[in-house]
Amino acid sequence: MAGCRLADVRDEGVDGDAAEVIGMTEVLLAVGTRKGLFIGRRRGGGAWEFDESPYFNAQAVYSVAIDTRAGTPRLLVGGDSSHWGPSVFHSDDLGRTWTEPASPAVKFPQDTGASLERVWQLHPAAAEPDVVYAGTEPAALYRSEDRGETFELVRPLWEHPTRSKWVPGGGGEGLHTVLTDARDPRAVTVAVSTAGVFRTLDGGASWTPSNSGVSAVFLPDPNPEFGQCVHKVARDAATPDRLYLQNHWGVYRSDDAGAQWTDIGEGLPSTFGFAAVAHPHRGDTAYVFPINADADRVPADRRCRVYRTADAGKSWEPLSAGLPQEDHYGTVLRDAMCTDDADPAGVYFGNRNGEVFASADDGDSWRQLAAHLPDVLCVRAALVG
Repeated sequence: MAGCRLADVRDEGVDGDAAEVIGMTEVLLAVGTRKGLFIGRRRGGGAWEFDESPYFNAQAVYSVAIDTRAGTPRLLVGGDSSHWGPSVFHSDDLGRTWTEPASPAVKFPQDTGASLERVWQLHPAAAEPDVVYAGTEPAALYRSEDRGETFELVRPLWEHPTRSKWVPGGGGEGLHTVLTDARDPRAVTVAVSTAGVFRTLDGGASWTPSNSGVSAVFLPDPNPEFGQCVHKVARDAATPDRLYLQNHWGVYRSDDAGAQWTDIGEGLPSTFGFAAVAHPHRGDTAYVFPINADADRVPADRRCRVYRTADAGKSWEPLSAGLPQEDHYGTVLRDAMCTDDADPAGVYFGNRNGEVFASADDGDSWRQLAAHLPDVLCVRAALVG
């Protein structure tokens, strides 16, 4: 591929038992950029191999989901063509071929007076095998019952009485986070920039703002019921009611599914950032990527470091082994960091420099997989075979 470099990288230090398990699996890594989707594959402890050309060339790919709930994994992509507009595509052969519905999968009903600008999030539901949620701009939630081929607007959230007071964030008014609960399909949590966190416990029939304790430093009242600029929310692997939240300023934890939030930012070099990711298996463990400030959107102290907590935010440790040690300017966006399903977990992030980094040991050490890509907007990884 002209203009970019995709590395042939082998991970080291995998113990014998882990190698035996990993050797039977394939990890798929999907990297959505401002100019297409790049797909990498890694079999066992072997080299990462990236497909020759990007998919959806010249389209901005803001959302990707890897749905492994059925026997055949399905990839879902929210593409955004500057000519044809946004659409949702799916692939049932790990990205080698793609299908776009004959009519738009996600569209606003005519009576809303709105038009789709972007699909920010695609989320396979935890407790319903065929259900996929989509979060959009303008901020709305859509639900699919056919694995992402057709979607319907969740009207009670669209018609929420607070909506007229929602204000777009710097990147637009996007519903960028959807969390479902494996214990209860009726429980759904979403986050909107800049309306904050909203929850439903009745399958979407009613929605409640859930921002108590989260500060909105940019408002005259820094503690409103809604209006926080929440950047990302992640669910703890072992304690499902424990959530981690990266705010415009502030990192928070909730132990009651979002009803109340506590500041856990002490120990971080900055509490501004976009990404928040929970470890896929280990409780109390989460990752963030601190950014200097909202007015200085580069890595905190201009150092490329992921921060990990292993005690639910009581303390944080920087992870930088194998990452660039010189001054660094690569901003990591809200969906540009993720984990896979392996144990130890693979952790991945991409940045606006077009670099992609991966760890095969829970974040302890890193390898660079790609350089000189377009801006990385989202990253997703999963075991698929």
